[in-house]
Amino acid sequence: MMSQMPQLSACPSCEEPLESGDRFCGACGYDLSAVPAPPDDHPTLTMNGAVPPTPEEAADVDWPVVPQPENSETPPAVLLPTDLPGTDSGGTPLPSNAPLPPAGSPVAAATGVRFDRPPEPDEYPLQAPDPRVAAEPPTGGEGVKVCVACRSGRVDPDGYCENCGHAQPRERDHMEQELGPLAAVSDRGLRHHRNEDAFAVGQCVLPDGAPALVAVVCDGVSSATRPDAASLAASQKAGEALLAALPQGTHPQAAMHEAIIAASHAVNSLAEEPATAREHAPHQNAPACTLVGSVVTPTLLVVGWVGDSRAYWIPVDRSSPPARLTEDDSWAAQMVAAGLMSEAEAYADERAHAITGWLGADAYELEPHTASFKPDRPGVVVVCTDGLWNYAESAEEMAEIVPADAAVRPLHSAQVLVGHALDGGGHDNVTVAVVPFPAPPQGAVSG
Repeated sequence: MMSQMPQLSACPSCEEPLESGDRFCGACGYDLSAVPAPPDDHPTLTMNGAVPPTPEEAADVDWPVVPQPENSETPPAVLLPTDLPGTDSGGTPLPSNAPLPPAGSPVAAATGVRFDRPPEPDEYPLQAPDPRVAAEPPTGGEGVKVCVACRSGRVDPDGYCENCGHAQPRERDHMEQELGPLAAVSDRGLRHHRNEDAFAVGQCVLPDGAPALVAVVCDGVSSATRPDAASLAASQKAGEALLAALPQGTHPQAAMHEAIIAASHAVNSLAEEPATAREHAPHQNAPACTLVGSVVTPTLLVVGWVGDSRAYWIPVDRSSPPARLTEDDSWAAQMVAAGLMSEAEAYADERAHAITGWLGADAYELEPHTASFKPDRPGVVVVCTDGLWNYAESAEEMAEIVPADAAVRPLHSAQVLVGHALDGGGHDNVTVAVVPFPAPPQGAVSG
């Protein structure tokens, strides 16, 4: 009920200002009814999910006793943390009365609180490696990882270099794939702590022997739980469904529709988890993501989407007009369609990117969008998340940053487009696939 909702001044997910009576955040779509009412007092801040003790529990703690001074002229003793026995995170006893390491040393850095990832921004000065260590690179057989920064230190099980302390990139922080004539690149960006985008690319042969190129790009909804898992499941399932249906003679537009349905089921299944899985985060939403995909044949271009990830048509001949092939499921698009705002006004509003369609168990109703085109000239299809098009929103702006040789150098072009978004600020994850039209014969384009 609205009367039972807590009165919030800002969204707990993206910190955008809220108005009285809002049920969803206008900027990110966060479900405000799921936010628990704040307590009457100001609770103690906690780290790493630790639960602060109750006053009764705190009273039962056996606190160390500070030695009392012998007389009024003797200053009271200072009890240092190193005077207390303890154990490290692995349960090994810590030495007592150990002198504090010098500031800036690797040991000193290890004694501080370490989170899952270092604080942003992710630009770090690197400690110069010890020449003796660099001269003797770590060896240890298979399974030993070497730091990507100093190239000499071993990487510990937590993903940090034992020599310079640099956090190692996760596998999904930056991904690239080139498959014949098409390619895709995905990057975490400069502001997010993980990459919640995913993609799938593939190629197959139609029953008449003609080639078909497939690209699917998904963007996890950050306000939902496990958005990275949702985007990965959706992209993989949609790609698999298309590559299975097209060789069987299914029309590409029908195949795209069914692929989106299959992707939706894959994301929905992520919400089917034991009740205990959410006992520590009961107010989070089910996993969710957006999806945009394309199928390119020698004569036909098909796109399908749910959400605000987009597909653009960029002709090789730049004197011909480019075009945006998809229409966002978003607040801004609804305002424009209703004639209440111009496109410029709608996308300048702070509510512009609140999506109205997505894949996930919490979606109101799944409405896959598909469209078929028959271009009369060669070009490329740019399939991307909003992490890219935020920096090149119109078709004309996108055409300006797509390299002229994109049709024959898809991987390089995808790298250039991701670099454009990073140079613009990299506020979001960035994923883009570049697909040439018409689809060239198998083996006609080298990697």
